[in-house]
Amino acid sequence: MKIGILTSGGDCPGLNAVIRGAVLKGTTTHNIEFVGIRDGWRGVVDGDFFPLTRHEVKGLSKIGGTILGTSRTNPYEGPRGGAENISKTMYGHRIDGIIAIGGEGTLAAANRLAKDGIDVLGVPKTIDNDLRATDYSFGFDTAVNIATDAMDRLRTTGDSHKRCMVAEVMGRHVGWIALHAGMAAGAHVVCIPEVPMTIDEVAEQVTKAFDRGRAPLVVVSEGFTLKGMDEAYSDKGLDAFNRPRLGGIGEVLAPEIERITGIETRATVLGHIQRGGSPSAFDRVLATRLGLAAADAAVEGAWGQMVSLKGTDIVRVSFEEALGELHTVPQERFDEAAALFG
Repeated sequence: MKIGILTSGGDCPGLNAVIRGAVLKGTTTHNIEFVGIRDGWRGVVDGDFFPLTRHEVKGLSKIGGTILGTSRTNPYEGPRGGAENISKTMYGHRIDGIIAIGGEGTLAAANRLAKDGIDVLGVPKTIDNDLRATDYSFGFDTAVNIATDAMDRLRTTGDSHKRCMVAEVMGRHVGWIALHAGMAAGAHVVCIPEVPMTIDEVAEQVTKAFDRGRAPLVVVSEGFTLKGMDEAYSDKGLDAFNRPRLGGIGEVLAPEIERITGIETRATVLGHIQRGGSPSAFDRVLATRLGLAAADAAVEGAWGQMVSLKGTDIVRVSFEEALGELHTVPQERFDEAAALFG
């Protein structure tokens, strides 16, 4: 059996650990031959493959990014795209199936290909933790740790100058990074996409903290909207999927907080630093376990499914179960954190 592995969409810490886990389990236990697919679905469409052996994956679990490269290519676009052409390309290279590691967009493409007869299975990847069919996705824990460390540093400078510090983190549709990092760093208010707030409500919590002698810390997801805003703030154009490129809501909040409260306020956008660097120990273990499970799933012919974390167990779910509805922050989780505000 020959299996191709690809990583698609945004990079995140732990991708290499998945690759390593799949290759080691597949080669040593199941005698699978692996090929790396360069740059996500582009490599599938273009037939850009290379041998992937134990030698290529040695020591990968601690390394961030992806040795395969990534892109946001749609496998159905272009003259060589589409299930029929991809099937011919795979047959020509004697590839029996594909392990696709990615987020919602990647898995949606994998689901469509699976329905069109391509043998493909998925491994969930997103630092936003927004896929509903897995309790946690690798990359999320690392992003939270990076954000928490940055906020700890912002608090020291905020304390020194008696300033309010606004930390903007990633999270287009869900606020898991903001919620977890905010709680870990002791934020005085957390603003997430699931719970719109008014600027006066934000300023009220900032004032409460300041009146207690604290330098307020505000954490905001990039997809947060103030009440009355029709959509999340964006002034950076569109991405490859024609979605607004988010970022900058922190710079919108900071001057308004200062205007209302009179407290000197500064904003910091963490941006892509949350995606970079070595994965945390938790993410290394989770990603490796998902890779091991993906190799088993390929041997057992579990095509059209995704490996997933349920509790502490690795299970398989259908693509349909993984897609269509985001894993959002429940109101009770936000209320839990709100008890710490101000």
